[in-house]
Amino acid sequence: MASMSIGLEPVAVDRAEPDTAAGSEGVGRFEWRTVLRHRLPLRVMHWINLLCMLVLVGSGLQVFNAHPALYWGAQSTFAAPVFATTAVRGPDGRASGITTVGDHRFDTTGVLGVSRRADGMRVKRGFPEWATIPGPRSLALGRRWHFFFAWLWVINGACFLLWSLASRHLSRDLAMQARDWRGIGRSIVEHLRFHHPVGEEATHYNPLQKLAYLGVIFVLAPLAVLTGLSMSPQLASLLGWWLQLVGGRQSARTIHFIVMSLFVAFTVVHVLMVVYAGPINEMRSMLSGRFRVRVPRGEGAGHE
Repeated sequence: MASMSIGLEPVAVDRAEPDTAAGSEGVGRFEWRTVLRHRLPLRVMHWINLLCMLVLVGSGLQVFNAHPALYWGAQSTFAAPVFATTAVRGPDGRASGITTVGDHRFDTTGVLGVSRRADGMRVKRGFPEWATIPGPRSLALGRRWHFFFAWLWVINGACFLLWSLASRHLSRDLAMQARDWRGIGRSIVEHLRFHHPVGEEATHYNPLQKLAYLGVIFVLAPLAVLTGLSMSPQLASLLGWWLQLVGGRQSARTIHFIVMSLFVAFTVVHVLMVVYAGPINEMRSMLSGRFRVRVPRGEGAGHE
């Protein structure tokens, strides 16, 4: 066993193994090492964030189902929703789920508008029963769960920002440097070619990762909080400037829904990239902090 210093903590390195995949000339030149990739505070906050997001999305859809339509402006223009799901009974007497986006209508039976309950019965509801938390139909419980986990999410986010500033995780690992801006094109090409970085490069965030994380932290998260608070009539006087800026409470509700959709899209892409990059290694790095990477013999690698 050997020891290498990664960030602030010494981390044991697994038994060095030659990289035989590199060919006979590469044997002995490369080895597999285990490095500290994510420190404990980051790992804990990551899993708290995941729990909060799962509950917030599910409970948010529960609240949305009480009135499955979105509008733009200060008032609910029932005749012209921006987005809506409803049920329409056809000539055969069976209900079909119809989703309206602007002037366009789509049959979304089975997912939106009309879906099956756990007992198999078709019912009219915005999002299906399996997508809502804490139960099939309860606005009061949905709001309670949503508000509780929203505050937990905000507190966790504040702790993340404070820790990131104190540990320099934000400035060292996430801030875009000049080389990152120059490397955006190359990073896009590598993603399109499904090229997975190795060695020292694998222990750092690439430009697209940095932009995605910064966008979530400094754009989506503040928008989620501001639009969520502005939907409360009690906070209208405090956030009146924001309501005027976005055009009204119904606009805030629509933006809140869009932000939620972007969070879901980010999570889906994030999970797909984890699976592609190597789910065992990636999951281990977020559970224990240790990440297995191939590096030239004698070279250190690390990331917090």
